[in-house]
Amino acid sequence: MTEAAEGTPLWEPSEEFKENANISGYMEWLEREKGLSFDDYGELWEWSVNELKEFWASIWEYFDVQASRPYERVLGSHEMPGAKWFEGAELNYAEHVFRNAEDRLDEPAVMQQSELRPLSEVTWRELQEQVGALAAGLKDLGVERGDRVVAYVPNVPEAIVAFLACASLGAVWSSCSPDFGVGSVVDRFAQIEPKVLFAVDGYRYGGKDHDRIEVLARLQEEIPTLEKTVVLPYLNEEPETGGLENVVLWDDLLSGHEGAELEFEQVPFDHPLWVLYSSGTTGLPKAIVQGHGGILLEHLKKMHLHMNLSSGDRFFWFTTTGWMMWNVVVSGLLAGSTVLTYDGNPGYPDMNVLWEFAGETGMTCFGTSAGYLTSCMKAGIEPGRDYNLSALESIGSTGSPLPPEGFDWVYENVKDDVWLFSTSGGTDLCTAFVGGCPLLPVRSGELQCRSLGAKVEAFDEDGNSLVDEVGELVITEPMPSMPLYLWNDPDGERYRESYFDVYPGVWRHGDWIKVKPDGSAVIYGRSDSTINRGGVRMGTAEIYRAVDKVEEVQDSLVVDIQKQDGDAIMPLFVVLEEGVELDEDLEDRIKKSIRESASPRHVPNEILAVHDVPRTLNGKKLEVPVKKILSGKSPEEAASRDSLSNPEALDDFVELAGRYGG
Repeated sequence: MTEAAEGTPLWEPSEEFKENANISGYMEWLEREKGLSFDDYGELWEWSVNELKEFWASIWEYFDVQASRPYERVLGSHEMPGAKWFEGAELNYAEHVFRNAEDRLDEPAVMQQSELRPLSEVTWRELQEQVGALAAGLKDLGVERGDRVVAYVPNVPEAIVAFLACASLGAVWSSCSPDFGVGSVVDRFAQIEPKVLFAVDGYRYGGKDHDRIEVLARLQEEIPTLEKTVVLPYLNEEPETGGLENVVLWDDLLSGHEGAELEFEQVPFDHPLWVLYSSGTTGLPKAIVQGHGGILLEHLKKMHLHMNLSSGDRFFWFTTTGWMMWNVVVSGLLAGSTVLTYDGNPGYPDMNVLWEFAGETGMTCFGTSAGYLTSCMKAGIEPGRDYNLSALESIGSTGSPLPPEGFDWVYENVKDDVWLFSTSGGTDLCTAFVGGCPLLPVRSGELQCRSLGAKVEAFDEDGNSLVDEVGELVITEPMPSMPLYLWNDPDGERYRESYFDVYPGVWRHGDWIKVKPDGSAVIYGRSDSTINRGGVRMGTAEIYRAVDKVEEVQDSLVVDIQKQDGDAIMPLFVVLEEGVELDEDLEDRIKKSIRESASPRHVPNEILAVHDVPRTLNGKKLEVPVKKILSGKSPEEAASRDSLSNPEALDDFVELAGRYGG
């Protein structure tokens, strides 16, 4: 493979692709109905962020949002935080999903596969019937508008059914994946005082079974507001639920309400839809509340215009129910797409399993993480050769920056005519504010554009907007899906501290970004873990990219530690392939790669081998907590072990703390 270079053109949409893109239809409508003509996406974006009210009103009208009460005004105030959107309107998110069922009752709404279940489908008719029955069942359990319903379930169709039933009643949904530990689940769910818990008896991952009945008993003990637990037999057909209190089985709840008509509680635009959580690497995770209307508008825009989804698509993103991408997948139903769920280890029995799933389902959009694509690259697989990916039109990547090598691998080994869009956003808004557009070319290492309605800029330390320079990723105008509030934050202090403490009135996201003159962008990793050497700032992603080129290195983590004497030291920690030792030759090759690919200033002061790199349950490296541990903080203060997928990985860093004066 030739050296990958940032900005190298890799794909250009054909004229036919552009003409048929949903966003082209929207632009034609704007010209026909509103007298607004735009020559290209850049002009459309400028209008969307400078004329916010007009833009979001057009999204409402174009997608024919159904409201039982009309809105009085689009935006009451531009102030952040505190912007009020579409006041007066009453609607329901779930109602907009089932608009797509009317003419397609026997077509698949959801296709599923897992390590426990073979490939199967749920039709729109079945989805509607199950949601109606479950909503009636929840009503019988006493669930009312505003009550919280939580789920400890894998990425299976039943999770979607439960969420839509909850949303139809105006209840508030929140979910965690069953691989979360007890403490981590309690830290999240107990905050919002749920009435009902949906849970599985266990799950299978990587060929190993994990029973969860004891965990459920602990959850019942530690979340006193729970009145009922609905158990979905998943690992076993007849799970042992004897040790649990107030239990009803999933099938029993549904069968008792068969034929119940699905109704939609009409709620205010800013009525809570769901609660998502920050990664929880330090302190109690932020419980982020997002509303029916804000998510509906944002996801109608994102699914149709940026991801180009429609009723003919089969939309997949590899995710768990503990990551915001699960919520995004569910919103694929807003576009009428068939959504695909997969539960299991994406590398079991080998790295081909999801590509095989793509071929068998006729997947049109394959969404995943940058880490997964680079793992496929390192495994040397060739999905395009081994599977029928003729239906595949697009590949989405998120979670961390996708390096140019990852882009190149996709075009060389998956499909040479595929639209690869890298996206960046966050749980905090449950969307991507930098990402894909089917009208634009794909260039190696770049995100194609800033999203419509998202006034994303790069700021320097003084709040000046930068072009073609790395700065803090900020959003300078409000968006409808910004959090309504954080749970248990009555005066909004934690909300302001989290996003608005650096630049008052401007959302600071915590990433480094470079916005190029043509509107494309490059993300360089988290700004709070950025390496600053001699005034030259660099995102850790660039250093990892250089280290990844060294074959013997499996994983790596780098931090910049400020010592008490004012000096700074930058150690690099590497996880090596089995049987490899960190000798002088290997150290020299790692340093040479960093010197040549990143910068001589970013060559580490020392390189140390560790057993593993600590990661969150969503797979993100814990750079900041490791930095805190090495600077002298106790591991308990630095990171919540329950929020880690591999808590034992912290042990090496605890032992090394004394080395840096910690």
